[in-house]
Amino acid sequence: MLKVCGEVLEVVRGLREAMGAIERRDADLARQMRRAAASVALNVAEAQGSRGRNGALRFSTALGSMRETKACLDVALAMGHIEAVSVQTARKIDGICGSLYRLSH
Repeated sequence: MLKVCGEVLEVVRGLREAMGAIERRDADLARQMRRAAASVALNVAEAQGSRGRNGALRFSTALGSMRETKACLDVALAMGHIEAVSVQTARKIDGICGSLYRLSH
């Protein structure tokens, strides 16, 4: 199993509280964020079982979903649904994006 798999799950676990706070203010945004976060983990898992170009495409899709998850956090911050995202979580998200970019190219 790739290291990035564990990192993705760690970030998803770390976002549970933020997702709950967003859910109380904007159910649609929370739902979209949950789908995007789950998509990252699922596409990484699928990529590991794929060969060649198919694997790269799954990692690329996972990257898009990780960026979407980050955008959901940014929107929630801008709308006042949450106060902040921890520096540690933001760094982990950036690290995952970097790993997924490298895996997709």
